[in-house]
Amino acid sequence: MQLGDFFRGDRRGLSFELFPPKSDEQVQNLMNTVSELNEFTPDFYTCTYGAGGSTRDRTLEIITAVKKRFGQRVATHLTCVGSTVDQLRDYLRTATEAGTDYIVALRGDPPKGQTEFQQTVGGLRYANELVDLLRSEFPRFGIAVAGYPEVHQEAPSAEVDLQNLKRKVDSGADIIVTQLFYINEDYFRFVDKCRAAGITIPIVPGILPVTNLAQIQRITALCKAKLPDAFVSRLSEQESTEWQFRVGVEFATQQVAELLDSGVPGVHFYVLNKSQATSEVLRALRFV
Repeated sequence: MQLGDFFRGDRRGLSFELFPPKSDEQVQNLMNTVSELNEFTPDFYTCTYGAGGSTRDRTLEIITAVKKRFGQRVATHLTCVGSTVDQLRDYLRTATEAGTDYIVALRGDPPKGQTEFQQTVGGLRYANELVDLLRSEFPRFGIAVAGYPEVHQEAPSAEVDLQNLKRKVDSGADIIVTQLFYINEDYFRFVDKCRAAGITIPIVPGILPVTNLAQIQRITALCKAKLPDAFVSRLSEQESTEWQFRVGVEFATQQVAELLDSGVPGVHFYVLNKSQATSEVLRALRFV
């Protein structure tokens, strides 16, 4: 199946995002997580790619292991940060040899210690240029790109952000996966604006179930996503890990239920290399 086909018609696509572990022990824990998540028959797994390509080898190791061990379709993230076009081509050739199915094409965040994206000499500046490269030289890959319901933190306006997204789509993206969000109205408004701009490909909501208040406050501060005040208040009622996990899973279950009832094409879960919260949400929704 083509990447976009998972999210069209009567299908409800399902995918999970992993990140490269730092140790062999963590790799085994991750494989256990994948084994547990396979209960829900996902369409594919994605794996992130560190700033400046700092985890590129580990990223390919992880998706290759997931594909070989479990027979799952896999996608590697790929960014413009810190790479020349020739280096991007080399990575894509290696990904092809490893049997990678899809690419999540991103401009990428500035490396740690930098506040602004810096184009590498001989590299690319925008994600749509990366999509162009993929379509012209590596057409076998399905391509996902990122969308921002609450506007990318570096965009000067929602209008400019939407124009940037349309360039990525017009270059040949198959699906849009959104950044995490916690207010569904922001996603619905974003989809309406995309459709009005002529963007017709599937727009897949990205969901991160909350399991720890301090952790999610750090994450949302980085990406400028909003947490509903009532949700934060509920999480703050107790400091116990169990309480915050339960409240977070309950919220995510309700959030995803509303999204599915509205007819979203599927869901992409940011699982943070753990299975329990996402599994509980999916079981509650009977998403099997």
